Amino acid sequence: MRAWQVQELGEPDEVMRLVALPDPEPGDGQVLVRVEAAALNFPDLLLSQGKYQERPELPFTPGLEAAGTVVTGPRAGEQVVVAPRLPHGTLAELVVVPEADVLPVPQGMPLPKAAAMVTTYHTGWSGLHRRAALQEGEALLVHAGAGGVGSAAIQLGKAAGATVVATAGGPEKVEVCRRLGADVVVDYLTEDFVEVVKEATDGRGADVIYDSVGGDVFDRSRKCIAFEGRLLVIGFASGRIPEVGVNHPLIKNYSIVGLHHGLYRKHDPSFAHRIQANLARLWRDGLIDPLIGAEVRMEDAASALVRLGDRGTVGKIVVQVHA
Repeated sequence: MRAWQVQELGEPDEVMRLVALPDPEPGDGQVLVRVEAAALNFPDLLLSQGKYQERPELPFTPGLEAAGTVVTGPRAGEQVVVAPRLPHGTLAELVVVPEADVLPVPQGMPLPKAAAMVTTYHTGWSGLHRRAALQEGEALLVHAGAGGVGSAAIQLGKAAGATVVATAGGPEKVEVCRRLGADVVVDYLTEDFVEVVKEATDGRGADVIYDSVGGDVFDRSRKCIAFEGRLLVIGFASGRIPEVGVNHPLIKNYSIVGLHHGLYRKHDPSFAHRIQANLARLWRDGLIDPLIGAEVRMEDAASALVRLGDRGTVGKIVVQVHA
């Protein structure tokens, strides 16, 4: 089979190689999946650079999520979504995963959209509902709303009955957020989101802030968080991990809530199945629709990751592994 490998740490277009590897063989309790579509995520870029919190041994195949078809066994022919454990990621024509981790494709959902839903929508669900306990009628601030993580959070926030304020850079991305359903959109290139959030909430601030950016965005978010608000730490796309004096949350009565969604595999193994069932219901009801900004060939996966890192995309990039 063909698979991408990170053979040394660095920029994807410099260190990733498309190579021929032996077909993997499933063991007891495992299934072999033919990968049809694999979605790219910002952690794939960080993994290539050696900047992610997990560092698989070299060489490894990146890719955190995919949709495809079970090849062998009693489930042969079933369309599924998978999120395999590294070092054997989804940028490969075949992948072996534990059968217990295999999730169904929501009825009627095209495989590229199914592939694009796993990481961002599962993270969004666990962040907004389990960690932040978002309530109907609350105000949700979503940073980088036109990206894969942000676009999922906007839709999930609206589905939960929240008032959603989103930030985005430039008119095109602002319009993307509006189409996704955001009630208020801030162009951070020309506007101060702190002032807009305060105005939109009559000075109260955002009850939940969904921050995948970190750095200065995190610092300024603390200026517009509501009493008893929850600031979700999703990631650090800005490249700077912020620090905070704990006197500030004390004075303003808010919580800084961390989310490493992957840890639920260990602490609550059935959680992913419950999330997928909820997402399938939202898809059926027309409340979510994964945003795909581009579909690329398998041969172009490394260069697509570079574009993702340059903030030159909206939504998710999906790799057509078997075109």
